[in-house]
Amino acid sequence: MGDSLSGVVSLMWDSLYTLAMMANNVRRSPDWWNLFEEDEPEDLLEPEDLPFVSGPEFQPKENTMVIVDKSGVHRLEIRCCECPNAMSPDIQMFRHGFFPASFNRPKTVFTFRVLNDFLLDSLECGTSAMNYYSKLRRMTSSMFPHLVPDRYRELMRVARQWRQLKTMKWHGFGHRSDNPSTGELALFCPACPQPGINVLLSEDESLDDWKYTWSFVMDGNFKAEHLHPIKPFDEVWLSDGLGFMVGKDRYKMHLAEAADTVEKSSCNNHRAVNQANAARHKLESTGIGGVACARHGCFVPHSMVDFQKGERQMNMDYALCEASRHNMEGITRAVTFYDINCQYNKHFRVRVDRSRFLDMAPQLTIIPGIGLWHIHGHQDSCYVRYASNFIEGIGRIDGEIMETLWARLNLISPAARGMSSPHRKECLDYQMNDSNFCKMIRMKRTLCRKYKLARNGISESGKAFDRLDEAAPSHLKTEWLARERIAQSSRLNDPAAMDEYEINIKKAPSKKEIELRLLEEGNARNAAPSRRSVATWISTGLAIEEAQIALLIEVRRIGRRSTETQRLDIARQRDRLRGQIDGFARSALTHLGEGFDADDEPEDLNVDILDDLDDDPADFTETSHTWTNSPELTVIPLPSNLGVDRCRRCMAEDLIPLEMSLREGQANDALHNLRIYLCNKAILFRTTVRQAKSQALKTRAWSQVTSVQQAVSLHASIYTKTRKQMMKLEPGQDQLQKYKPLLCEQLKISTAVGDPNARGQRNESLAWFWSVEVDLGGPDQSWNEEFYRVHWLRAKALRDRWREEMILVKLEMDWTCKFFLWKATQWGDHMQESLEKRLPGHGCYAGRQSRMYSLLAQDAHAAFQDLQNVLIEAGDE
Repeated sequence: MGDSLSGVVSLMWDSLYTLAMMANNVRRSPDWWNLFEEDEPEDLLEPEDLPFVSGPEFQPKENTMVIVDKSGVHRLEIRCCECPNAMSPDIQMFRHGFFPASFNRPKTVFTFRVLNDFLLDSLECGTSAMNYYSKLRRMTSSMFPHLVPDRYRELMRVARQWRQLKTMKWHGFGHRSDNPSTGELALFCPACPQPGINVLLSEDESLDDWKYTWSFVMDGNFKAEHLHPIKPFDEVWLSDGLGFMVGKDRYKMHLAEAADTVEKSSCNNHRAVNQANAARHKLESTGIGGVACARHGCFVPHSMVDFQKGERQMNMDYALCEASRHNMEGITRAVTFYDINCQYNKHFRVRVDRSRFLDMAPQLTIIPGIGLWHIHGHQDSCYVRYASNFIEGIGRIDGEIMETLWARLNLISPAARGMSSPHRKECLDYQMNDSNFCKMIRMKRTLCRKYKLARNGISESGKAFDRLDEAAPSHLKTEWLARERIAQSSRLNDPAAMDEYEINIKKAPSKKEIELRLLEEGNARNAAPSRRSVATWISTGLAIEEAQIALLIEVRRIGRRSTETQRLDIARQRDRLRGQIDGFARSALTHLGEGFDADDEPEDLNVDILDDLDDDPADFTETSHTWTNSPELTVIPLPSNLGVDRCRRCMAEDLIPLEMSLREGQANDALHNLRIYLCNKAILFRTTVRQAKSQALKTRAWSQVTSVQQAVSLHASIYTKTRKQMMKLEPGQDQLQKYKPLLCEQLKISTAVGDPNARGQRNESLAWFWSVEVDLGGPDQSWNEEFYRVHWLRAKALRDRWREEMILVKLEMDWTCKFFLWKATQWGDHMQESLEKRLPGHGCYAGRQSRMYSLLAQDAHAAFQDLQNVLIEAGDE
């Protein structure tokens, strides 16, 4: 038994040495080493470094070698066996778990234990080689660490070799004679559909089915910077393009050929687009970007790229095309989530067709989406066009999982910043591979959690949709379904078709639209610098006023008996608001001229926000947590607060029409939001509140109504404040007629809103603000019908996505088990081949790997089956 085990270990070390020779590009010499001939520099210590008292002895001695171990750094005498049939010294070292620092005449060896420990520390803690070796020196001698031999550079070199050998062994290249090709030293997601691996179709099945849609998420990481290498000519590449980072040569050719056009976003001020237009010449790479699977968060092999001048389209084009080539043969549909997809996807196919280095199957349909968190920074229209809730066939995806993946990668970013280019990419590859490995072994738990969420989601969304569906007329539902089908079938060629999910209303000009027009007019007439950004300055003041009103309402709502958490939240909001007010007041000197004194007392401005709010006891409670100088009560120096006469004295009379225009936009926004929330409240009463039978459902329904009522109060208060300020700017007769006072009784739910077709309501009219520059597209349409249609469509979309989620999760459970069995079969074949070749060490390792994947498959299958049985039994009860 002992001889057999010894032979296994010997053959395993022999295989390891063969891989080490490949990594170092050296040939095994038939001559035995003279282990003690100089090949590494001596440890020279200056006289002043030596202690005058007895200390640790680290001076070189004859026939000794430095051994770096997990327990510290040691000098020991080494003698190799010189019997006629003895193994060569290198194999003897490997058999005893020593890795030499060089392959000619080593004087330093690292134990396998210390190399494994360093790689694990680097993965979990982001420990650099310098910090790790400094720890070993202090463990060896806490008083005289500087006397411990410095093997920091040797550790960096050996760790690279060790990392490469371990990766090759894990991916089966210790059992194969060929070299790894693109992306073959990388794990991928076991739950994504991969034809020929975990997806085996029957004759009546096709990969065109929506169930085989791939979901990608794309993003950039600007913390993974890289400095220009000091000696690029001296760099040694061990795994160029074999892992997650793309191969350098083809990528460079693509960048050289691709057109470097400066993009200007047509949506909002997206970070990625603006970052792309800012070159940073001190860095070789300003960050990295790439692709991961959106449903499970696994990096896609050979799809990570370096940025040179920020996150440009040419970088992400290459990453996406490389991702689409990994195990996707036959797949015809993919959804991509990218925070600027509304801009990026416009001409993607044109760029692919023009490039010689971008390869993507022509039959692959790319459906653009935007993550739910990032989409809030876009135009309103982007939500229904790109949000995952409205993309058929993808289940429930938030599209933001890439943000969580960068956290693990950022652990090593500081240490990798100054590495050589090959070393940095190897570290990034290793970190991403470990991330995917952790995702793989936890996939059982992830899918079980998704299954429970899908089950609950189907139940809740189904009930919400049924409540709306029961009250909707049949002829309208037929029409709405037809319009939905047209929108979904047209979305690829015309994203605007998805506006069917929006309220179809032609709104009055918003504050943003008016601000944009004023800025363009100022630039067109070459306005003075002090007047060029005045529209934005006034708009900022209006936003501050809205924040003041919202904060004051919140302070009154929580009342006198507030919790510590609530008081802390209020204090933070006040601190943030005070900073905004201070900045606004400082900039007032630029726009209001020398006649304005920033130190004027608030009384001179003659306004009190408290007078603008409705002190209805039903909505607000008295509070003692507001004081005279609270930021929510501070009056800011807007023209309307100064008054027309004072603006004339300050030579700022031209600001009055600007504020009046922006106030009109602010009033339009407030009235539009008011109409929306009043309709939401009417629909809640008509469905959720009236149909709630249990006390729990009634409590939840009234909670929703209360939330909507708070929004109604906020926008009503904003409008009241806006109109009062407009009156101070000497409005015209048309404006007085258009923007009338808002009365409390007009904010109640009218039957004309809740059910315009009810008996006896033919002559009941809506309040004046329901028709301020609003066009519903036809005389026969009512506000309620339009809002109900959008509620119905969105509730149906949510229900459909949860149903798809359940189908996909069940399939992913099956695909995960099949992936593990496929890996087990692969390693089982390696074991059989090794035993036939009389390589018991190789066979032992392959057998262990095969057993590991078999256990993963059995564990996952049992957990999935048990979960479904338990939930089915619970549902039956």
